[in-house]
Amino acid sequence: MATTETKVPLSAVLPPLIFGTATFNYQYNKDPYEMDTVGLVQKALEFGVRAFDTSPYYGPSEVILGAALDTEFVRQNVPRDEYFLITKVGRITSDEFDYSKEWVRQSIQRSLERLKTTYLDLVYCHDVEFVSEEEVMEAVKELRRIRDEEGTIKYVGISGYPLPVLCSLAHRVLRETGEPLDAVMSYSNFNLQNTLLATTGIRELKAAGVDVVPNASLLSMGLLRSEGVPMGSMGNWHPSSDGLRAAVKRASDFCDRYDEKLEVVAIRYALEQWLSIGESVGSRGHPASGVPWTRESNEQLGGSRLGVSVMGVSKASELEKTMQVWRSILDGLENGQETATRAGRWKRDHEWSLNRRKAIEILADGIQEHLDEYLDYVWDSPGKDFVNKRAKQEQLRPEEQPWLTPAASPQPDEVPYPEEAVMALR
Repeated sequence: MATTETKVPLSAVLPPLIFGTATFNYQYNKDPYEMDTVGLVQKALEFGVRAFDTSPYYGPSEVILGAALDTEFVRQNVPRDEYFLITKVGRITSDEFDYSKEWVRQSIQRSLERLKTTYLDLVYCHDVEFVSEEEVMEAVKELRRIRDEEGTIKYVGISGYPLPVLCSLAHRVLRETGEPLDAVMSYSNFNLQNTLLATTGIRELKAAGVDVVPNASLLSMGLLRSEGVPMGSMGNWHPSSDGLRAAVKRASDFCDRYDEKLEVVAIRYALEQWLSIGESVGSRGHPASGVPWTRESNEQLGGSRLGVSVMGVSKASELEKTMQVWRSILDGLENGQETATRAGRWKRDHEWSLNRRKAIEILADGIQEHLDEYLDYVWDSPGKDFVNKRAKQEQLRPEEQPWLTPAASPQPDEVPYPEEAVMALR
């Protein structure tokens, strides 16, 4: 089925808050099938969340998400054309990647089946720095062929960590195909420790014509926590150096002196700042209101593009805290007071949000002073000894247990998060 209608820009429709489902995986939970993922997805939809991000690399995430969306509740309350499904291709295990046309085609078909859908809204080439630019170009062209000839994909993008690689590829795609990427998802590049996505990334990606740049991994893969980096079954897997970890510990101690948690400050900082800093590469899609069964349009919030962020939770309590913070952030926007009054919320919610933003900005200054020379420090990705062990194959082989993705963290049973630490109401 060839595409003949004019494509609506991704920036006109993508919601600014995306539910990342890497948590529906063994790296985050001992048995993700025992999680109440149906209830979690339902609760997210009630709060107005209308976008879900997954990947074949995230273990059973696609299967679990597909089942959670294939319920009578979802069919009756949220039609398929009202929410975004985002997945990825190319990454198989920690040291196996396949960007061939054959693999891309089979991966897309498998994702459609797992997610129980006839189309995917956005597909990324996953962690592009681990393969050559030529391999990425082959995969992007195949994804676009599927989009144009089969109609099972709407938008195409890339994801990864090193900004120079992401920017170089974005420019090459535009130069060689005449069409820019719809999206480039960057992780660990806009948070309290690393602001390079804002200072250099946006400029280069916009110059390459990229429409939307979602910001992911707000805690930099668990680095920005008062308890330090996660330590689980993979051992000392986090790529940060000892010096960076020591600097983060000093920053956490600074937060303790003001009765704050580093992770609480970090999450609100990244969500709130990227909403405005990422505006030029953001979206006018309708945001999650954060209030059950209350829809809110982009126009009600002023009509501007909003920077897009990816959140991740494993429990209903974490989701509720996340949405309370998100609601507070929206209350601080230019039209926040009018929106709050019209919705029957407290008349001073706007003022409270602005005061909290100022407090977070002050704390962020102190945290970044303690990070010192490690502010905007980046680690190698891939590591110097990386070798892609995957040879091109014509058929999918039986799935292997996926190991740790750079955007994931070990199982919470092994590295418990403090009950209030992931997203406290602040």
